[in-house]
Amino acid sequence: MKVFLADDHPLFRMGLRIALEQEADLELTGEASDGFSAVDKIRADPPDVALIDVDMPGMSGIRVIRVLRKAYPTMKILVLSTYDDETYIYGAMQAGADGYVLKCVEVVELVRIIKSFREGQQVVSPYLVNLSVAAEAAEGASEELRAEDEPTLTQREQEILRFLIQGESNKEISQHLYVSVETVKSHIKSIYHKLQVKNRVEAVTVSMKKNVLP
Repeated sequence: MKVFLADDHPLFRMGLRIALEQEADLELTGEASDGFSAVDKIRADPPDVALIDVDMPGMSGIRVIRVLRKAYPTMKILVLSTYDDETYIYGAMQAGADGYVLKCVEVVELVRIIKSFREGQQVVSPYLVNLSVAAEAAEGASEELRAEDEPTLTQREQEILRFLIQGESNKEISQHLYVSVETVKSHIKSIYHKLQVKNRVEAVTVSMKKNVLP
């Protein structure tokens, strides 16, 4: 397994290099101390896994990840960072990183994380934020919120809303549907409540904006 390391701290790179050299199935094929050289070297010899420091001189780690993700969609990209900060984590996730690993991680644990990501296995670690899982969870939560926000009208309410869009009066609607005017008013009140509006104009506008009618 070919691994590339980009980090601006020489001692950290040296220590990790020595540790990875002890692994028979891992090969550290390149190193970089800044973002620009990291991109150049990775393009010259793409690894299976890229370990990218989130905070580097020149080109930031986030920008490096963004460039690499576009060029190598299947490459595993793991962030190495001292920052347990939501801003960095979110930035890495948006850029396309697969995982976010804190630098306080033990070498044995880091090796396990690297191998698990390369082999497509689920990995749980107190030092790791699995960004692909986080992204799926965020997307699922977003969809759930959108679903909750979508107003659901009954069949009768949909019929009445269509008449409202056509500009029909309450009396005209009651004649079309063979129900009393009071029944129509009751349904319209329910429509207003579900759409969170106060009048017919707002009801029509919001229903069309949210595509309420099938």
